[in-house]
Amino acid sequence: MNQFQNQNTQPLSKMKIFNNWDVVAKGWYIACPSRELPTGKAKSVDIYEQRIVIFRGEDSKVRALDAYCPHLGTDLGIGRVEGNLIRCFFHHWAFDGEGKCQQIPCQSDIPEKAKLQAYATEEKYDFIWVYPDVNPPHGVAEFDELKGKSLLTIHDKAFERNCHHHICMMNGIDAQHLQTVHKLNIKMELFLQQNELNQIIDFTLRGQFSNTTPRERLGQKILGNNYEYTMRYADGCIGLLTIMKNVRLVPPLHMIYAYTPIKDGRTRIQPIYVTEKRTGIWGWFVSRILLLLTKLAYYFLRDEDGMIYDNIRYNPNAIISIDKSLIKYMNYVNSLETSIWSKKFDT
Repeated sequence: MNQFQNQNTQPLSKMKIFNNWDVVAKGWYIACPSRELPTGKAKSVDIYEQRIVIFRGEDSKVRALDAYCPHLGTDLGIGRVEGNLIRCFFHHWAFDGEGKCQQIPCQSDIPEKAKLQAYATEEKYDFIWVYPDVNPPHGVAEFDELKGKSLLTIHDKAFERNCHHHICMMNGIDAQHLQTVHKLNIKMELFLQQNELNQIIDFTLRGQFSNTTPRERLGQKILGNNYEYTMRYADGCIGLLTIMKNVRLVPPLHMIYAYTPIKDGRTRIQPIYVTEKRTGIWGWFVSRILLLLTKLAYYFLRDEDGMIYDNIRYNPNAIISIDKSLIKYMNYVNSLETSIWSKKFDT
């Protein structure tokens, strides 16, 4: 266990969050694509060791509750939706979106304990997201350049990595590996900005293209001399990457990496490509070309990075100056709030 991991003898409120499988930070986590939950349907999903039932009522709103019925523990995901309630398959107890039991067929009195923890939901980027609390302080993160605009999104098949999602997420700000792994010999400066709520942190890296290799010279001729990209982290579980900033010919490209811990040692990553929805036939064509370019950029980097994060035992004992962005990210994650999905330990 390294210096950034945590002994589980500590009270939860004092435990570090970074690279700690016992703690889930408050944040927005993907449940499933929106299209998988039509009106009147329910399904259960797992976020780490938490089983959540999501269901779409007749009003088209998505609701989320702890999945196991408080009566005898049946998974409500195999039940049925009636109006805006979900009814347990076993004894037909019915629950509303706030987790309160509204009907028990065999009696009129409802026990005080006949209730479930409810969670906030949001539909964005064609996915259903769940927050481990009823009243989230903010919505699912957005790109500054795309706020208030109509969006077009596509997504790739989710994949898994053999490490904690906090480790995967630092890939975008590891300037050293751009040179060693991806052979991008770019001298970069790092700029950092954190919002007032502390749940979002932006890393902007900018610099100049070198022209020592044919690929670098081609990039310089097409894009210009300078290069810039921003890696926005939200809640320690969503990464919003904007590349091709302030270059020639190509507008900024946007992609999202949504991370979900699924069990000790395994993380699910959902790539999402986002662009502004443009009008007209030409706008339709441009928007889809930009999504394709974003997807190609992702595939260019994915496999090389995969070899690293599927074969790593993270142990930062010899940090050097170029790694300052990684230290800033670790400190940011450790400043987040822990959620009720975290494991509880005795004080």
